[in-house]
Amino acid sequence: MGKIKLNNIRVHAKHGCLQEEAIIGSDYRVDLEVAADFSEAASSDNLAQTVDYVHLNNIVKEEMAIKSKLLEHVAKRIIDRIFSEIKMVTTAEVAVSKINPPIGGDVESVTVILSGKNS
Repeated sequence: MGKIKLNNIRVHAKHGCLQEEAIIGSDYRVDLEVAADFSEAASSDNLAQTVDYVHLNNIVKEEMAIKSKLLEHVAKRIIDRIFSEIKMVTTAEVAVSKINPPIGGDVESVTVILSGKNS
């Protein structure tokens, strides 16, 4: 078993419950970690036998582009797509952070972390 981590994927998206968030949008950071058996890829040096992190990054960017009220919903969609499209992934954890959230204070970010196991 092994893990692949994508750290600090930065996107601008329009998530949130406030009307201005849907219009203006906010900056987000996404961190993703997946686990899979990489033993064949480690021996063969063959991309087809591992998890392509370009594919993971594209899933994150595409799901972040879909407006949602809750970060929890976005995180679940990311995990669901990973399990649907990349069968060798056994577990996934995603952290979606809203940078400078409009919550009436000097808050650097708010982060929602979800994890799951592929069935």
